[in-house]
Amino acid sequence: MASASKIFTGFRALGYVSNHIPLAVRHHNKRGENYVVTSVGKAFHTYNCSRLGIVSVSNNHPGEIDCLAVDAFLVFTSCQNVVRAFDRGRQVIHTYEGHEATVHLLLPFGNHLISVDKNSCMKIWDIRSEELYLEIQFENRNFQVTALMHPNTYLNKIVLASKQGTMQLWNIKTNKLVYTFKGWNEAILVLEQAPAVDVAGIGMADGQIYLHNLRFDETVMSFRQEWGPVTAISFRTDGHPVMTTGSSVGHIALWDLEERKLKSQIRRAHDSAVSGMKCLPCEPLMVTSSPDNSLKVWIFDLPDEGGRLLRQRAGHSAPPSKLCYYGDKGQTILSAGQDSTLRSFSTVHEKHSKSLGRASYNKSNSKKSGLKNDRHRMPSVVELAAEPCRESDWDNIVCVHRGLSMATTWSYIHSTMGKYKLRHERFETDPKLRTASATCVTISSCGNFALIGYSSGHVDMWNLQSGLYRGGYGEPTAHSTPVRGVVIDGLNQVTVSASAEGDLKFWKFKRKDLLGTLKLNTPISKINLHRESSMLAVALDDFEVHMVDLDTRQVVRVFSGHRNKITDLTFSSDARWLITSSMDSTIRVWDVPTGRLIDVFLLDSAVSSLCMSPTGDYLVTSHVDDLGVYLWANMTLFRHVPLQPLPSDFEPSILEMPSTSRQLTGEVDESSAPDEDEVYLTSGFKSPEQLSDELVTLSLLPNSRWQNLLHLDVIKMRNKPKEPPRVPKSAPFFLPTIPGLEPQFAPMEAEDTSEKGKSRVVTGHLQPLTVIGQELLQASSTEDFRSILKKFKELGPSAIDLEIRSLSSDNGGSTELMGQFLRFIQHILATKKDFELAHAYLGLFLKLHGEQMTSEPHLIMAAKELANQQEASWQHLQRTFNQTLCLVNYLRSATL
Repeated sequence: MASASKIFTGFRALGYVSNHIPLAVRHHNKRGENYVVTSVGKAFHTYNCSRLGIVSVSNNHPGEIDCLAVDAFLVFTSCQNVVRAFDRGRQVIHTYEGHEATVHLLLPFGNHLISVDKNSCMKIWDIRSEELYLEIQFENRNFQVTALMHPNTYLNKIVLASKQGTMQLWNIKTNKLVYTFKGWNEAILVLEQAPAVDVAGIGMADGQIYLHNLRFDETVMSFRQEWGPVTAISFRTDGHPVMTTGSSVGHIALWDLEERKLKSQIRRAHDSAVSGMKCLPCEPLMVTSSPDNSLKVWIFDLPDEGGRLLRQRAGHSAPPSKLCYYGDKGQTILSAGQDSTLRSFSTVHEKHSKSLGRASYNKSNSKKSGLKNDRHRMPSVVELAAEPCRESDWDNIVCVHRGLSMATTWSYIHSTMGKYKLRHERFETDPKLRTASATCVTISSCGNFALIGYSSGHVDMWNLQSGLYRGGYGEPTAHSTPVRGVVIDGLNQVTVSASAEGDLKFWKFKRKDLLGTLKLNTPISKINLHRESSMLAVALDDFEVHMVDLDTRQVVRVFSGHRNKITDLTFSSDARWLITSSMDSTIRVWDVPTGRLIDVFLLDSAVSSLCMSPTGDYLVTSHVDDLGVYLWANMTLFRHVPLQPLPSDFEPSILEMPSTSRQLTGEVDESSAPDEDEVYLTSGFKSPEQLSDELVTLSLLPNSRWQNLLHLDVIKMRNKPKEPPRVPKSAPFFLPTIPGLEPQFAPMEAEDTSEKGKSRVVTGHLQPLTVIGQELLQASSTEDFRSILKKFKELGPSAIDLEIRSLSSDNGGSTELMGQFLRFIQHILATKKDFELAHAYLGLFLKLHGEQMTSEPHLIMAAKELANQQEASWQHLQRTFNQTLCLVNYLRSATL
């Protein structure tokens, strides 16, 4: 199936940490390390608790993960009605199918796995054999299963909790209901085993928490949290009798079980509900997760034994609104989210990602009041500009906030909000301008100045080093309507501002004089400048994009095709492509020199922002109502992609969104799987077998194995000792070996038990055939020379010389064997592989047996056929050389 895009393919998604699925914690006995597993949609991540570093990313599921569970060796997930078991945190090794509804509860139980779907059908599976062991069906109107637990020391028994408030104890070995608990008239949401035997923690939908003795069906103690339903329960096992509970508003309560009272609380631990909570065994640590896309580790070291945030890993809790690459290396992405935070994502490794903080009117007061109920929190960022050239000297990022006339500065190297808030006093003193807001921003290439455009038509210049106002464009305003964009050329000579009425004004950057105006007669929504080429892309409200040359100040290209509002646009690094996105959920790639559309594809949701890497390897996008930042790989860097213009009536196809790992496409039918050669062809890689159809390949053996075959006699004479070797008095015992690179012992000859007077001369050949000689005779009928060539490659020069000498009739061979050797050389030349070996072996053969060949007619015929094949190979090689030399000479003359 052809891809929906010729140029881009999904690479990976950044910024995902956790969602509403509760986390799972497993302990690695050999390493002594705790690992936490969180769901991020179609995949799950595994982190180590010591540093919250990502350890592995699982393969993709066909849909969203509905439940997670772990045991000592495997990770179990449910996706719709299928349960999967993953080994090493990424590879599926078991699949359990049989449910008719979505599975929402999983519990590993020894060698078995218990799964419950939303129809309250419980199935028990054998983990290794994947066989169904037991099935129990409950009625949702009478007993809708919401939680399950295996009580410690209860052999073959599990406890099921229901939405009706009752609980049941089942023996899964005998398939019998052991006991029915009287329960409570409220839905049970959480079941957790307490450190004490027979006691379980029960969380209710009304906020009530019970510690219940299962053996006597009695409530030991009860608590109540006023924050709504109980979403998670955990117990400390490090010697402190403390129970922790999570709420739907993000608060965490710590209960003293000895004094039966609230010991401490962690307010605003998360911006959303606490979906997962687990106290690490025998450690004063607790791990929590939340749908706010964060994973946090808390340590209980405060004087009141309360929890303190030790480390965290988080992404945006609200969808990103603006993206841009930071620097020229293309390894860092700045992302501004609707949660008023500014984050940096690394395309190299997650450990390089960081948060630059949340925008606040007063940072010190925000720290005191907490992040959730922060009254000093600023609105979300709608536009940002960054310039890394002066990052070590002063703030180098400027952000514009929704509905505010104030712009904020940020420091990337210090990872914090800067000290300046850029706002002209006119917006405070003039009543007509109090509702005005900043709409766009840009930073000069030198990193000294920032230009901010406003909805009132003003365009102001600010110095980033001092935070002082350096004048404005126009008298009194640059435009009479809201400013939709402002840019500066690469040499700080010209400033361009765009207005909602469709005017493009060109200003002298330093003197702020008006140089000219270009009227487009259509409201402008957004502009983007490629500084190196001085090409300005202008997005209009009629869904067209105009390309303006800054030097001539004229429209040079018009691109039309979008069917809804254009949300963002960006250039490739060489300004050959213009990439645009709109609310019609399409991304279009335009070829600037030809003015034609060369690629377009649909996405599941509309793009809110996009940016092309300065190195041209990735396209990064953010989407409406999506927390992720998506990377798309540029396939033209890895293989040849024909970019023919698309017709005007071309209908785009949907391109699947990338995930945090490679997509899991399901089971692969071996009959429909592509061959290895097809995979190589589609990926752009060519194997030696495929190259032999076009080129001539070598064997890649060392030169010493074939280069000196014609000069072995000279080498032996040179290496001959000057004095004969002296025989030692007592020669050591040794076993005879066969010559070759790999030492092999020669077979022992059988002792001659015949009579002394019997003749030792046998009829026939005085010397037996070698192993290669025997295979050459066998190949006369099979025409299979591959094993012969393989054995020749394993021999050294002396052994090869011995094998070729043995082909003559004087040394145990025959003329038939010599003819077969010539056909063997002809076969190598025909395959166009091992080219140098064929000529080296042939040269040695002609040197040793050239005179004998002239007296045998059938050897002469075989030599003529071999000569024809050799001439064809050389002609093919010569044509390739000539083409290459011609191309090199042409390129050399073209560049001079």
